[in-house]
Amino acid sequence: MARPKADFPPAEAIRALADVQGRLAVRVIPGARTAGITIEGGCLLIKVHARPTDGEANDAVIKLLAKAIGIPVSRLRLLRGATGREKLFQVEP
Repeated sequence: MARPKADFPPAEAIRALADVQGRLAVRVIPGARTAGITIEGGCLLIKVHARPTDGEANDAVIKLLAKAIGIPVSRLRLLRGATGREKLFQVEP
């Protein structure tokens, strides 16, 4: 059975959560049953199917976030949180 497509809030709403320097704080839930992005209490919450082994969850988060914002993966950079659930991304202009 095919997995349903991920659900995203509007790209403008996600971009509005970034600070003036283009940094975006994210809370990640790896190994989730359904992938998706939500905004809860002013915080970006990303759920991915991938498990946190060998950076698979980080790669999945980057791909999902880039798709939701509508930018190439090369314009997203993980600044902090490679091994934790709280991550900080730089969105390059």
